[in-house]
Amino acid sequence: MDARAIVTDNALEFGDALPDGGALLGLDVGTKTVGIATCDREWRFATAGKTLQRGKFGKDSESLRALASERAIKGVVIGLPRNMDGSEGPRAQASRAYARNVALALGLPVLLWDERWSTASAEGAMIAQDMSRAKRAARIDSHAAAIILQGAIDTLAGGGF
Repeated sequence: MDARAIVTDNALEFGDALPDGGALLGLDVGTKTVGIATCDREWRFATAGKTLQRGKFGKDSESLRALASERAIKGVVIGLPRNMDGSEGPRAQASRAYARNVALALGLPVLLWDERWSTASAEGAMIAQDMSRAKRAARIDSHAAAIILQGAIDTLAGGGF
C-alpha cells in the first residue's frame, strides 16, 4: 500500500498528506449508487459530477481509478453518515470499509467527512433552482457529494482544522 494511502477523519492529517494541494474527488456512497464530485487543485470549488451505479467493488474501483487518472486526483473525500447525535451506525461502518478499499485501490489519501444534512441541503438547493423531481432524483447523489467535498475543502483551504 502506498504510504500516502491513509484513511482518516482528521482534516489536519489529510492536509499533511497533500502538502502541494491538488484536485480532490468527493464521494457520497450509498447502497445502490455513488455520487461523484470533483474540485480544482486550489481547493476552491466543488462541482457535482456523475452518479456511479454500484456494483462489485472491482468495477467501482476501475471507474474511480479512470476518473482519478483523467482528473489528476490527489486525494479523496468520502461522506461519513453519522447519526444526528454523532454516533456511528452500520452505514458509517460500511462507508469506512469502502474508504479503506478506495485508499488501497487508488493509492491515495482518503478523508472521511461528516455528511449529516448533505442530501437535504442538496435537495433544497435543487428545489430552489426549480429542478423537476425526476432530475433531482437522478442528480441528488452527485450534488450531495459536491456539498460534502465543499465542506471539506472549505476547512482544508481555510486552515480551519
